[in-house]
Amino acid sequence: MSRTLVLGGSRSGKSAFAESLLADAPAVAYLATAATDPGDAEWTARIAAHQARRPSHWHTMETTDVAAELGREGDPVLIDSITLWVSAALDEPDLERRSDDLVNAWTATTRRVVAVSDEVGSGVVPASDAGRRFRDALGLLNQRLAAAADGVHLVVAGLPLRLK
Repeated sequence: MSRTLVLGGSRSGKSAFAESLLADAPAVAYLATAATDPGDAEWTARIAAHQARRPSHWHTMETTDVAAELGREGDPVLIDSITLWVSAALDEPDLERRSDDLVNAWTATTRRVVAVSDEVGSGVVPASDAGRRFRDALGLLNQRLAAAADGVHLVVAGLPLRLK
């Protein structure tokens, strides 16, 4: 299986499950799409917990240029996360083009890749315009990635359910 999408809610265990899918790989390129914020101690602690879980032979790259990395040859890739990628790109005028580039790279890559994303379709309708735009952009991107994926899992309370 070359392309796997792992969906789940916040604190569902989706990242740990995604990491387990690449546990047999001798090396992994871990694409961290979250920006660090030294002024946010809670966020820094979350990032540190993710880092501590990763094997020492995994290489972490902090980037939002996921499409470019998927276009390169190399080790298997873990993208954590599509949610934070959309959050970083939401207010950019070229979000649609960047989403197309990401889906095209996801479809064309020859690398083994696992992507983590939040499932937003089970939540409430956000009260704000920005919240609805985010939910819609992420939900549509998740659908497109899932359609092109070889496997899709939904993680609920730490339990993975295979959808595709």
